[in-house]
Parts: sequence; structure tokens; C-alpha cells
Amino acid sequence: MKLATFSAPPTGRGAGLGSSVPPGTFWAQFGDEVLLYTDEPRWEELVEREGWSFLQPREHQVSVEREHMHVVVQNGRLFQQEHPDVRVLLDRGRFLLVELDPKRARRLDEENETCYGVLPLKENQIVFDVHEPTAARTTPVAWIQDLVDKVAHPTLEADLTHLVSFLTRHSTSTHYAEAATWARDQLEAMNYETRAQDITLNGSASRNIIADKLGSSTGTRNVVLVTAHLDSINLRGGPAASAPGADDNGSGSAGLLAMARAFKDHRGMHDLRFVLFGGEEQGLFGSKQYVAGLSASERAKIQAVINMDMIGSLNSPAPSSVLLEGASLSQSVIDGLNEAAATYTQLTVQTSLQSANSDHVPFIRAGLPAVLTIEGADHTNGTVHSNEDTIDRIDYDLALEILRMNVAFIARILSEES
Repeated sequence: MKLATFSAPPTGRGAGLGSSVPPGTFWAQFGDEVLLYTDEPRWEELVEREGWSFLQPREHQVSVEREHMHVVVQNGRLFQQEHPDVRVLLDRGRFLLVELDPKRARRLDEENETCYGVLPLKENQIVFDVHEPTAARTTPVAWIQDLVDKVAHPTLEADLTHLVSFLTRHSTSTHYAEAATWARDQLEAMNYETRAQDITLNGSASRNIIADKLGSSTGTRNVVLVTAHLDSINLRGGPAASAPGADDNGSGSAGLLAMARAFKDHRGMHDLRFVLFGGEEQGLFGSKQYVAGLSASERAKIQAVINMDMIGSLNSPAPSSVLLEGASLSQSVIDGLNEAAATYTQLTVQTSLQSANSDHVPFIRAGLPAVLTIEGADHTNGTVHSNEDTIDRIDYDLALEILRMNVAFIARILSEES
């Protein structure tokens, strides 16, 4: 296949691309970059097509077999760090287009589900999209704005500072147990009803921390979940090595506590649950076991799952951006978060239905509407899973904006009739 990329304005992206390319030519959208690819015989037709030069395409000086084109969804730069021999055809931070033999791609996809996912490139695929803020902007609701304004920098920074003070939060360490106990104490002090859920990973023990606030409705009550993984890891150093995990995922864990503080005196119609997972870095153990333990009636009540993982690293120049990553079954949650971002924040919103690498995935696999909220995809934090993921790299303005978006969305759906 011959390849070319071009920068597309908002009106030139999405499903409408199909009508503007010749038959037998395919496209894939990576934010504002569009990849076109076709076989050699059709390439000349594409090049000679009216308007081709206007696109200012960048032709790739390589040819690739169609079945060797794969999308990588990575945390940080973990795929590239572990597999520097793999040729990258297009680099958009969290999302890569790479050239891989299909058998190797399947093997890599199976070997480390918390660092990266490897998926075959589909024809005419939106890998991720970028949304114009004005498209979803509405007038703020006063009582929701009041809740949004309760998200505070001082307590967020204080909580994150405490979390990174542990040498590591490796899921089976005493440090993790101490961090989990501390987090539970914080939630209890906010008058949430808390409990620990014991989990196992590779024969060792760890735990999830769960905190509940019941809704006020006397009828059927649904439940909204806010989740984050509490553990951290140093891949090269091992379980006992320094793993501050400031962005991954101290930012999400401290963010969960910040959201709990915002809602501590608010009682919506539906139930609100906060869950800090253990064992994420070893293979999503905490979220997998949590989902597996849900009864059919408990699953039926879940209205939305908002997962936070890495919300504190500003990897690109302004404007600040957030990626909302889910699946088709969580599209309504993505849409609601996009609207909340446009109304209550200055965030640029990116969306993707390529879900991988975090605790939203077990919920999606179980047919539950979960969305990952994570710092924007264009570039990515290359220090995760190391001793360099430190608090001095945190951008609190970005984290606070993501938290405000999440609070606004949750406030709205907690107030809706069943």
C-alpha cells in the first residue's frame, strides 16, 4: 500500500471522507491528521485527482502490506520503549500506526494489556477525533457550577503530595496497603460509607477501596461509578524500586478524592460510588475482579463509569486537551462529558472508541458504559512506569479542568429521573 497524510479541518474529517476519495482508497483519522492509503495501481489516480494538491499531502516514502498496518494504543511511550525495532508510520502520542507482522501483532497485544494494545487497522476508521468546543456549549446550570467550583487546587495538590511520598505503591507492598488505608480514611472523613475489597494478583494479596453515597430517590436508583487505580510501578526497577507514580496514577487517585470532596454534601437522586483499584499495573486485576463480583442486578443499575488514569501531564502546548476513550456502548457518556467540558471548562476534547490499557476496559467487556478520561493524546508522558514520574511534572490546571468536566457530567446524571 502507498500512504499519504494531510491535515484536515473539522469539516473535512469523519465519515464524510469516504465520498471525497476514489473507490479503492481508504482512510484513517488520527485527530486532525488523515491517512490515505491505496494499492499501487490506484495511487496515480489518487495523485491526479482534482484537489489533491490543495490538501498538501505528505507522501510516505515507504510501501506497506495492508495486513501489516496496526493501530497501537499506548500508555506513555511504553510500546516504543519496549519495541524500538517496530517501524512507526504515524505518531500521535497515545495512538500510533505501525508496521507489524499480524502474528507478532497478536502476540504483543496479548502480552501486556496495561502498557499497550495492538489492533489491526480497519478500513475508513476514526482512530480518534478532535471536537470543536462550540459544538456542545450550553449555558451553565447554577447549582452544577457550584459543585464544579468545589474542585480545589490546594487539597488536590496536598493529596497528590501525600500519595507520592510513599516509596512505591506497588500493589502487593506494605506501602500500597498504607496508601489504601489512608485513602479510605479520607473518604470516611467525608462521611462516605467505605469498605475494602480483597483481591488477588498472581497469588499475592491486594485490595480495592470502595466508598458509597446513597441517592435520595424513593424509586429505582441507578449508580454512577468514579474509578481510578491507586497503584504505581517501576518496570525496570522491580517491586521494591522507587515508583512515585505522580501522573500514573497519583493524579487520577488524588482527582478521585477531589471529586469525592466536591460531592460530599451533595445528595443526588441516584447512588454515587468511588472505587480505587489495586493491581491495575499488573493486569487490571482490581477492576476485573470487581466487575466479576457484580451480580446481574448490580450491573443493571450502573448508569456510567468514569475512569481517571493520567490526568496531570500537559504533553502539548495550549490549549489543554482531554481524551475521552470508550466504546460504542458508552457513546452517550462520551457525548455527555463532551458537553460538560464545553460548558464548564476550556478543554479541547478528543474522543476515541479504541479502548485499551486501563480500568474502563473490564467494564466495557462486560457491556457496561465506561469511559476513560485521560490527558490529551497528541503527545504523551514518557516517564510513566519509572522513578521519573514525579510530582514536579504535574500540571494542576489541566487536572483541575478534567475534574471539573467529570463533576459537571456526574452532577447532571445524578439528578435525572430513571
